[in-house]
Amino acid sequence: MVEVASVARGFDARRLGAVAALDLVRRGCAAEEEIFRKAFHQLIYIRDLPSLPRPEYPRPTLQRDRWINLNGKWEFAFDRPDFDRSIVVPFAYQSELSGIGERTLHDTVWYRRRFDAPVAERLILHFGAVDYGATVWVNGSEVARHEGGHTPFSADITAALRPLDNEIVVRADDPATDLTIPRGKQFWREKPEGIFYTPTSGIWQTVWLEPLPDHHVASLRVWPRLDGGILEFEITVSQPGGVVELDARLGERHVGHWSGTAGRGRLLLTVVAPWSPDSPVLYDLVVRLVDGAGREIDQVASYFGLRSVATRDGRFLLNGEPYIQRLVLDQGYFPGGWYTAGSDADLRRDIELAKSLGFTGARKHQKVEDPRWLYWADRLGFLVWGEMPNFHLHTPQAEQRLLDEFGAAIERDQDHPCVVAWVPMNETFGFQRPVREDVLASLLVRLYRRAHQLDETRPVVSNDGWEHALTDLCTLHDYGPAVDLRRRYRSLSAALEPAGRPHAPYLRGFAHRGEPVLVTEFGGISLAGESGGYSGAREARQVVRRFREMVEALMTEGPVEGFCYTQLADIEQERNGLLTFDRQPKFDPAILRPITQSPKQR
Repeated sequence: MVEVASVARGFDARRLGAVAALDLVRRGCAAEEEIFRKAFHQLIYIRDLPSLPRPEYPRPTLQRDRWINLNGKWEFAFDRPDFDRSIVVPFAYQSELSGIGERTLHDTVWYRRRFDAPVAERLILHFGAVDYGATVWVNGSEVARHEGGHTPFSADITAALRPLDNEIVVRADDPATDLTIPRGKQFWREKPEGIFYTPTSGIWQTVWLEPLPDHHVASLRVWPRLDGGILEFEITVSQPGGVVELDARLGERHVGHWSGTAGRGRLLLTVVAPWSPDSPVLYDLVVRLVDGAGREIDQVASYFGLRSVATRDGRFLLNGEPYIQRLVLDQGYFPGGWYTAGSDADLRRDIELAKSLGFTGARKHQKVEDPRWLYWADRLGFLVWGEMPNFHLHTPQAEQRLLDEFGAAIERDQDHPCVVAWVPMNETFGFQRPVREDVLASLLVRLYRRAHQLDETRPVVSNDGWEHALTDLCTLHDYGPAVDLRRRYRSLSAALEPAGRPHAPYLRGFAHRGEPVLVTEFGGISLAGESGGYSGAREARQVVRRFREMVEALMTEGPVEGFCYTQLADIEQERNGLLTFDRQPKFDPAILRPITQSPKQR
């Protein structure tokens, strides 16, 4: 694996390293063959990475022309700020692309780098995500503190700057044994096991600088209304004054204009084209801030899609029509970069691979994904369930951490048309059994209401899998064979029957209120010799047969209005994916696609 580390550090000599790794594989040493096989595939996967890691614009829904990417080589240290090594940002130290690739647990890591300040009236320092807590200093002055491992934060560092040779220092605290942190599938021990994987600590998304004028557009929110062909919006500016102008385009056509003062407004569109997975139409939006003389002070670019989601009479509706969701469980771990995709193309590729298998969306499981993945879901037409990583030890502090970060995730992602549901909790994670149902119900209701307070346009799943409280979708996990699925989902009463399930579909005091029923985990079939499957098969054709039987069982006449198959790709010891970890299909997509797309029987 030395070759992999050297490629990550230098991002050069890629093909020579690949040849060397392949030669080692060919030596045929049985004890080392698997190690070198992984090294070779790792090199092949990252061979086309750019010299500047993750160079694309990191905030797709609010873009400016001027920005400075701070990714690349930083000074780094474990535990104490002695900065005795280097790291490639934005990759966490546990990943090969960081140049370190060490899996030992460290509660605190340190970063340092220098930069020259661009000429600007204001300069904002942005972090896409730092897991879990971050403290940031610029030239010795503390400029930011943030808690939440999946959500962005920024700081106006203008007052701390000098013209040249500025220093950024970041301390990231990620105590492995603090199970009140919303960590999702990141394990808290040295060796991953079961359904938990190697953790991520520190910076794992792009760090960047944004030069701004004193008077600038501070924020943009959009609410596209398909029924009326209207874009509702809210714009804030950094200080009073000026005129805001909005222009919307659909391809080459100008389809709307608005002008006025900052605040809320409505823009009437002259052309209405709905967004859907089959037709992911996006409008481009430009916002200009001009002074009294008509001179442009600031400009930002964004985009939006016209679509509606709703539930009615036990159906999920997309753009007013019943829609069967065919989702795949996607846990968001990547070759080389681990929690961080090695390139923007890797994020796009995952969606394209899922679509080639017939899936129309994904439940991004226990992770708030990089906004660039949502950008590609918007562009390519791919439905997304935004799921919050959960804590693993329930306390009042754990509740507050989950509520705060879930709210921040909604605020970050709610302008993406691909997102069609919010999922704050999975399988009662973090609660010890026997569960105090009143305590669990209280938290679930608070999460449900918090989501609707921030976003009234999408359904909310209270507790994916079982033990729902107030919920807009009844989502159930079921790893039974096809014969059990056919029997269990032949009717609504059978689907809601607690017998034969790990836990009841609803908590005491709550009941089904007519919401759509979806089976949001099933399958998880491993091939012979693979670990981590919920069931096994000797050869690929048996997996395909079982997959067909399971999908047909769910799509037969009955209450099920969608499904989510476990899972897209293998991860460490959990090898039950339709793809290997390095994204090679285990089964012919041309065979799986029509199975996934099996029509619902009415």
